[in-house]
Amino acid sequence: MKTVSISLNSIDKVKSFVNEITKFDYDFDLVSGRYVIDAKSIMGIFSLDLSKPIELNIHAEDNVDEILAVLAPYIV
Repeated sequence: MKTVSISLNSIDKVKSFVNEITKFDYDFDLVSGRYVIDAKSIMGIFSLDLSKPIELNIHAEDNVDEILAVLAPYIV
């Protein structure tokens, strides 16, 4: 598992982020304080405080570099 901090501070960023990660067959969790939600859920993401960076847990053993390359615009 790999953890990175990301910023999703606009509606367009949230939509494009979800579109990018749904292309992968791995599980992604967003962690904000004590809340953990499925990162592929747009409704779940909007329930979080998006004004500050959130942690993204990537549950992948391989292709992590490829995933990080796709997510580069969101990583802080």
